[in-house]
Amino acid sequence: MEDEKVVSTAETDEASQAQDDFASVREHFEAGQELSDEEVDKIADAAVGYLKAILSYFGENGVSIDEYDGDDGELILDVNGGDLAVLIGRHGRTLDALQMIVTSFMSNRLKFHYPIVVDIEGYKGRRKQKLQGLALSAASRAKKQGRVALPPMNAYERRIVHLALVDDAEVTTHSEGSEPERRVVVTSVR
Repeated sequence: MEDEKVVSTAETDEASQAQDDFASVREHFEAGQELSDEEVDKIADAAVGYLKAILSYFGENGVSIDEYDGDDGELILDVNGGDLAVLIGRHGRTLDALQMIVTSFMSNRLKFHYPIVVDIEGYKGRRKQKLQGLALSAASRAKKQGRVALPPMNAYERRIVHLALVDDAEVTTHSEGSEPERRVVVTSVR
């Protein structure tokens, strides 16, 4: 019984310390201030540590994780090495689940949402380029046909399509349907 109290107290102290570690980072973020490189590194170190712990359950202990800033201010963690195809999954669904787990953990630990993207061997970057090409092709077809419905996509992918066409004054985009069959519809503006 006393051993349980010691473990419980140690876990509580560790959790309390983790909250204190990110208190000043949270204050800067919530005040709308740009985080310093040191603060972003602190977030990245925590996210990388957690991601490595998850990957170890899959026997992937020899992977490297590159961290860099994305175009929209997000922190991108790109996992490389090992046999990682299983972690991408069909149409990236396993990777999406991994992303959700890391994001949820970090939001809970930081006590605010900091945008973190988990990628595996550049899969999301390649997928983003493919989706942008699909969006441009759909816009071209919509200008001729009036309306084009794309295949179902997750929210992240739909956002990429919407953003790819936001500056095209000849088409509009909207999403319709309900998950998991929600899709982007591109319509010509005539």
